[in-house]
Amino acid sequence: MAENKPVNVAVIGCGFMGLTHIKAYQKLRGVRIAAICDAFRLPKDGDFSSIHGNIGDDQTVKLDMSRVKAFTDYRDAIADPEIDLIDICVHTSLHPEIAVAALQSNKHVVCEKPMCRDSQAGRQMIEAEAASKAFLLPAMCIRFWPEYAWVRKAIREGTFGKCYAARFRRVAEPPGWSQNIFLDGSKSGGAILDLHIHDADFVQFCFGRPKAVYATGYTKISGAIDHVVANYSVEGGAIVQAEGTWAMAPGFGFNMAYTVNFEDATVDYDLSRGADAMRLFVKGQAPQTVRCEGGDGYIGELQYMVDCIQQGKAPELVTGKDGLSAVEICEAELKSIQTGQIVPLG
Repeated sequence: MAENKPVNVAVIGCGFMGLTHIKAYQKLRGVRIAAICDAFRLPKDGDFSSIHGNIGDDQTVKLDMSRVKAFTDYRDAIADPEIDLIDICVHTSLHPEIAVAALQSNKHVVCEKPMCRDSQAGRQMIEAEAASKAFLLPAMCIRFWPEYAWVRKAIREGTFGKCYAARFRRVAEPPGWSQNIFLDGSKSGGAILDLHIHDADFVQFCFGRPKAVYATGYTKISGAIDHVVANYSVEGGAIVQAEGTWAMAPGFGFNMAYTVNFEDATVDYDLSRGADAMRLFVKGQAPQTVRCEGGDGYIGELQYMVDCIQQGKAPELVTGKDGLSAVEICEAELKSIQTGQIVPLG
């Protein structure tokens, strides 16, 4: 695709995540929202004002539907010759079906996390990409979140010396939207797969795929694991832990945070601190607030995919295999919870 030709995207799923992606696309270069698709709640007037979620602003969106096509069947979006990119924002169980169909039609795919409900389905997606001329990007947005990209760079480059310990935390009350999906663990996989997977993936992004994992957790609302604490064995010997839950009491809201302790510094990030979210403590220096440039991770990941498509270059910062690996890590954590044992990862 020529670099000066806009990428025409069809957003499949008009709930909170679909709205989040639409807001991001509106801020990007080189892309046009060409279609939206939803079988049940398609806003044919383009008005998304009734859709809300747990992160981001409450800015309303009103699309000009004279310029945007509306579909109720994803197959019609895939069949449209004007569409270059299929952005999948429906519930997890439908991800493989839509992604495989799109890739078989040589349409590029962005697929929200988790990429799949189980690793077997994920392998089918990887095989479809391998046989396609198109790219698959699992939407692991934390890799692109400025404050997370900053600390990952510090870990990988040894900016503050050896990394001794890292703790990641993603905690929330139960989702207030699509509860028939999220709070049915057979469909969503519970918080361990739908929420915590962000940090499981970020651990492998920073330290490589863990050698083993030991996890504890419990079920509270979905029938699957709704609260997990995982400990990872990684190359280099750092103590690495991640906690994820959507089992907090109503009113708790949502928060994400991390603390990374280096040989010569400590970095502490907490979304709830607002403008002072990221704090850096270096020996011999006054504590300081670090403010990272750039938009949020949704903007980062989607701009990256648009750029890859225009340049004809397969994604490298996150791949389909990375998305599959994140699911496999969560499956190993689930096995550890069930058995009480350390579970190795090949």
